[in-house]
Amino acid sequence: VQLQASGGGLVQAGGSLRLSCAASGFILDSYAIGWLRQAPGKEREAVACISSNGRSTYYEDTVKGRFTVSRDNTENTVYLQMNNLVPEDTAVYYCARYSSSWYYPGVTRIREYDYWGQGTQVTVSS
Repeated sequence: VQLQASGGGLVQAGGSLRLSCAASGFILDSYAIGWLRQAPGKEREAVACISSNGRSTYYEDTVKGRFTVSRDNTENTVYLQMNNLVPEDTAVYYCARYSSSWYYPGVTRIREYDYWGQGTQVTVSS
């Protein structure tokens, strides 16, 4: 199982980035995939998650209306479109495979994610 996150970078406040998560080694359309982030000195948190068929999504409150998670199972890729970025979004962003059945608050729990990508740094300057 491999997950490869990419697309991070340095952007000014108000800008946008699109993260990609390339999945391999498992059947992507059998699993929900989450995006999680960890800022310096803070705990890792789930910011978005998309169900295996893409019909259900979860967003952490501070990113609702600004971030959009999507997936293309034919391309084995999950995306996180991030708009109107703020300095508080600065963190290392990870994509991870959600190992449980879809439920809330399960999608917010770090222990429910079994495989993780290596992370991509997002830095938002003010």
